[in-house]
Amino acid sequence: MEGAPDINTVLTNSLSTDATLRNAAEQQLTHAAETNFSQYLLTLVEALANENTQGHIRAAAGIALKNAFTAREFARQAALQAKWLNQTDPEIKKRIKQLALETLASTNAQAGQATAQVVAAIAVIELPRNQWPELMHALVQNVSEGSQHQKQASLTTIGFICEAQDAELRAALVSHSNAILTAVVQGARKEEPNNEVRLAAITALGDSLEFVGNNFKHEGERNYIMQVVCEATQAQDSRIQQGAFGCLNRIMALYYDNMRFYMEKALFGLTLLGMKSEDEDVAKLAVEFWSTVCEEELAIEDDNAQVESSDQMRPMYGFARIATNEVVPVLLNLLTKQDEDASDDEYNISRAAYQCLQLYAQAVGSTIIAPVLQFVEANLRHEDWHYRDAAVSAFGAIMDGPEERVLEPYVKSGMQPLIAMMEDPSVHVRDSTAYALGRITESCSEAIDPNVHLEPLIHQLFNGLNNAKMAASCCWALMNLAERFAGDFGAAQNPLTPHFKGCVHNLLALTGRMDCEPSVRTAAYEVLNVFVQTSANDSLADVASLSTVVLQRLEETLPLQQQVVSVEDRIILEDMQTSLCTVLQATIQRLDKEIAPQGDRIMQILLQILSTVNGKSSVPESIFAVISGLANAMEEEFVKYMQAFTPFLFNALANQEEPSLCSMAIGLVSDITRSLGERSQPYCDDFMNYLLNNLRSTALANQFKPAILQCFGDIAGAIGGHFEKYLAVVAQILQQAATITAGSDGSYEMLDYVVSLREGIMDAWGGIIGAMKSSDKTGILQPFVPSIFELLNSIAHDTNRSEALMRASMGVIGDLADAYPNGQLADAFRQEWVTAMIKETRGNREFQARTIETARWAREQVKRQIGGTQTVLSAA
Repeated sequence: MEGAPDINTVLTNSLSTDATLRNAAEQQLTHAAETNFSQYLLTLVEALANENTQGHIRAAAGIALKNAFTAREFARQAALQAKWLNQTDPEIKKRIKQLALETLASTNAQAGQATAQVVAAIAVIELPRNQWPELMHALVQNVSEGSQHQKQASLTTIGFICEAQDAELRAALVSHSNAILTAVVQGARKEEPNNEVRLAAITALGDSLEFVGNNFKHEGERNYIMQVVCEATQAQDSRIQQGAFGCLNRIMALYYDNMRFYMEKALFGLTLLGMKSEDEDVAKLAVEFWSTVCEEELAIEDDNAQVESSDQMRPMYGFARIATNEVVPVLLNLLTKQDEDASDDEYNISRAAYQCLQLYAQAVGSTIIAPVLQFVEANLRHEDWHYRDAAVSAFGAIMDGPEERVLEPYVKSGMQPLIAMMEDPSVHVRDSTAYALGRITESCSEAIDPNVHLEPLIHQLFNGLNNAKMAASCCWALMNLAERFAGDFGAAQNPLTPHFKGCVHNLLALTGRMDCEPSVRTAAYEVLNVFVQTSANDSLADVASLSTVVLQRLEETLPLQQQVVSVEDRIILEDMQTSLCTVLQATIQRLDKEIAPQGDRIMQILLQILSTVNGKSSVPESIFAVISGLANAMEEEFVKYMQAFTPFLFNALANQEEPSLCSMAIGLVSDITRSLGERSQPYCDDFMNYLLNNLRSTALANQFKPAILQCFGDIAGAIGGHFEKYLAVVAQILQQAATITAGSDGSYEMLDYVVSLREGIMDAWGGIIGAMKSSDKTGILQPFVPSIFELLNSIAHDTNRSEALMRASMGVIGDLADAYPNGQLADAFRQEWVTAMIKETRGNREFQARTIETARWAREQVKRQIGGTQTVLSAA
């Protein structure tokens, strides 16, 4: 940095609270890095290593040095690493690494911490390339022979290296596991007199556990590691205790299969003791240990349920079940440690205990009922609200786990006391009660007697909506009730019918209040949406009245768009418009063709909003969903709105910068063309042009392609023989798409994509074949039939398939056979794999009835085809 101010001055200024000084310093550093990268790095490392410089300046040098080859963005990180590898003078590289290692011995803690980050950043680049083979040996030696500061900084360095997310580094670290363990276990021992060293070691051990799997396989090494960690849980320094319990959580998650001996000998007692610690952070980590146990045992149960033979099963020791009577009472006691001033998202000991209790119920099932009920009965009427709250929370926490039939009698007898607790003097208890009722209505709704419980329950939940703290829980419970008592679609009545009108009235009153919290309003509209979706036929008149109110409210938002002055105002307005659109969509779907008289007003308001809404708004997506529902309901009559609406639809189809809106528009083209049938033909040239542009776009992700291909099929199905003008282009696209495979080492994402792409191809061919058949143009399809059979053959022999793909494939097989009724494709249909594919689909008991029915229909069409006499086309 020749000719520039002294490096220490620049670094000091880079820390300044004065923005002008700070920005100037940052520009000087950037300029120096661009002018002579090697010299820039050397200058920084010398400033970092200078023992005569103040700690905060040395730390600034270290951070600048680290930032010279690390970045959050992947592409930027790769470019900086390449600069270190290819553009840095080898001698300077060597000097930087040498000085960095020496600086780990600095007596200045700030310099040591910064140097640890620098060494770790270089290690990320060099260890996977075997370019710093002496690093780990040097760090181990530092821990073994160095000063206290050197030990601490070196252990911190190991921790930083092990927590890096670079995949190549993580793979490389496995070969360094012995060196890593030697250092961290030595530093973490109870014999280590310096707490800072021991803390750095236990932290590094936690970060390194993923890489020491080979060491854990050896009993002697495993015993020593476990001894050191267990002893650390009893350290005087609570930070070391926290680190130790964090290690135990990671060990249980990674090495459950090896934990039986240690659970019996030590972990059970140590974690129970830790859960009772006065230090809340220690207690939380000890609670999380049992959460980890439950999660592992649930995962093992899932895994073992899917294996084909018993020798593939993982050992399942049932630690949670064995410890139920000791662990659960401690968790229940911790539930009483609520902090009434805690924010809703604050994670404290009572919340940790609640989460653990939920997992415990899932892991041990009915075993948990007895200790929890004993606690509930003892504390439900306790004079201290903490205990009442804990009792209600505990009851709700165990709803998901035990079988519903086992829980049912307890819930039945507990419903009325619970409903009464919605009037508890403490808002905390009322909120927990509402949440518990939400859990019950979700997981054990059969216990709710509509004749006894429904009216008081609904009444109390609506009362709870008046309190912002409780509103979300009350809304959740109300939605669960609506879904639980919906009954059969189209039934005259359901258990909620007598309450429907009153519920809608209350929800409209709440959402219409000026003082209603935005979050409460949004949640209440969600409830209204579910009530409409699940309404019985006797409530349709009320649904129609509701649609009028919703339209009026949407209309009233129009002038508000001009009055928005802040980002917060815009978010509130758009949330309201989105909520109203969602309810309107539900009323349209429920009223179906009865909505037609309101069609003009609906479209007028929606088009007004579309013409004035902010460009980055999410509201158009909600409006498109409403218009989709209206098109489905009005069918051909929707054509009268097309001239006014298509400019907005075309803009959305062309808007590749807003992928979710573009995706919505593609789906809407399918809906509109299906609804309008041949009356959509005047718009199809534009539709096809936009869809083809999107298909070729590099800006849109591959995930758009299946929907576009499906859309081609919907357009063909709508306009019949008129699709002939697009056939050559579309057929070529479908044939190209059919060649895409996941490969033998394909990722799950790629496997899913190939399946969805093939679904789109089959849906497209299904629509096209039907269109050509209905217009007596099947002759022009014949050149493409061999490639269709080729793809069907690939699907038949591929294990990576979905039910939707098999159903679409059956549809295409049947459509092809039906399109050529005189046996023209008999040779193709006589292939064994065709019969086997149909038989396999027809006999799959896991498939839905409509899939099996489509396969049966395909079989009948193929029989007719093979029975024909004329064969003009052979498709191998």
